Amino acid sequence: MKNLFIKARNFGAGMVIRAKAALDSARAAVCCRTQAVLACNRAEGFVDTAVKILMAVVIGALVLAGLYLLFSGTILPELTRRITDMFNYRG
Repeated sequence: MKNLFIKARNFGAGMVIRAKAALDSARAAVCCRTQAVLACNRAEGFVDTAVKILMAVVIGALVLAGLYLLFSGTILPELTRRITDMFNYRG
């Protein structure tokens, strides 16, 4: 039994060492990629960014308007009617 505990402790210690080594290598890889990205001199134009933002705002507004029309014209009146019918409430 004592040997089993010793083997388990050694196995756990080995796993910790391997995990630390993997984490250190991952950190080094991220650091190299970060330095490469920061050293890159390519730039994105301001017009491109403005067009992307404008497209996102317009598409978002269209989606929200569509959902508003769907809920106010179709879903909420039907839901109100079904609840009234369910409780047989006449008001």
